[in-house]
Amino acid sequence: MALSKKPVTGMKDILPDEMEIRDYVTSVIKDTYRKFGFTPIETPCMENISNLSSKQGGENEKLIFKVLKRGEKLNVAEAKEESDVVDFGMRYDLTVPLSRYYSNHANELPTPFKALQIGSVWRADRPQRGRYRQFTQCDIDILGEPSNLAEIELITATTTTIGRLGFEDFEIRINERRILKAMAAYSGFEEKDYDEIFIILDKMDKIGLDGVQKELIECGYNQESVEKYLQLFTLLEDKKDVVEGVKLLKEKLADYLEDEVATSMTEIATAVEAAKTAKFKLVFDPTLVRGMSYYTGTIFEIAMPSLGAACGGGGRYDKMIGKFTGHDVPACGFSIGFERIVLLLMEQGFKVPTTGKKVAYLVEKKCSAEKVVEVMKQAKEAREEGQQVLVVRMNKNKKFQKEQLMQQGYEEFVEFFAR
Repeated sequence: MALSKKPVTGMKDILPDEMEIRDYVTSVIKDTYRKFGFTPIETPCMENISNLSSKQGGENEKLIFKVLKRGEKLNVAEAKEESDVVDFGMRYDLTVPLSRYYSNHANELPTPFKALQIGSVWRADRPQRGRYRQFTQCDIDILGEPSNLAEIELITATTTTIGRLGFEDFEIRINERRILKAMAAYSGFEEKDYDEIFIILDKMDKIGLDGVQKELIECGYNQESVEKYLQLFTLLEDKKDVVEGVKLLKEKLADYLEDEVATSMTEIATAVEAAKTAKFKLVFDPTLVRGMSYYTGTIFEIAMPSLGAACGGGGRYDKMIGKFTGHDVPACGFSIGFERIVLLLMEQGFKVPTTGKKVAYLVEKKCSAEKVVEVMKQAKEAREEGQQVLVVRMNKNKKFQKEQLMQQGYEEFVEFFAR
């Protein structure tokens, strides 16, 4: 039987045109984040299954690619539960691995530690436009900084990067987990039900206010509490300005929302606005939930109008490192939607800017060894002068060969013949 030439479903081969854009996006990301003091790190693609299944990753824990035990350790016949046959899993994000990494190396790292990590992650998800089972994530995190300076730096660095990639008029939607909880408490919901309520609320952009109300009622929640809850979102519908929206909520939820939360949100909005270099809006979105249950404070998301979907997000997760060490460490991170950004650039026909002229040297097949040496010396000198030089054998159909090379961005051709 012939081998399959297609990649595994949900994963893809990357052709040269896309790879060039991916390399460019990566270089811009790294260059920008380094200017903000972030340090590149790397973690393994696999983690212990217990780390990945610690009820921190929300719905993503249902999408883990699990790795079977090997050799004598694997005894399927006598296995009674999953842990008897599975010991590792492919990482579904970079936050859990970073938390383990920091817990293991904290004594060797500065405080606060500003980490930059770019790498593949895997989720057994349903593939669709801009969503794959293997994809690249790009995270920046600040560990050990308890103040909102972390949020301000993360949002500023991320928006600067997106702006450098040519995107304008995008939004950074921002909310606070403690605001979500205060709104739920004010409405009369019990704390044990918050997670389920927030999961339903997170569907607001898909099913609308009426859809959220219907699902909450169907789940058995008191109608009076549901109506009181949804009235808050109606009240805030036109309050997109962070300072204005949070001020209104603080007045409404005076007995439920801490002054520190409202003050912090206002400080973040004011500082980000003062430091902005890209064209974007910071928008207060009380319906923003973020699916990961490990978030403890500020949460944010990138909304890209041309995509019609989120293009990255993050937030504060002050309790995760403590799961490894027993001692909580303040932590906050922001992840850019790398794959979706590349997709948008590809659809826009983006061309990577070149720093040097691209020249193709076409060498006739009959050229002697001495002639080839001469060609290579000339190519070396041209590269030292900043040109991008491709040395290839000359085809019989030179016209077609040049047309193909021109599609790859080569703008000049130098021909070398045997005579």
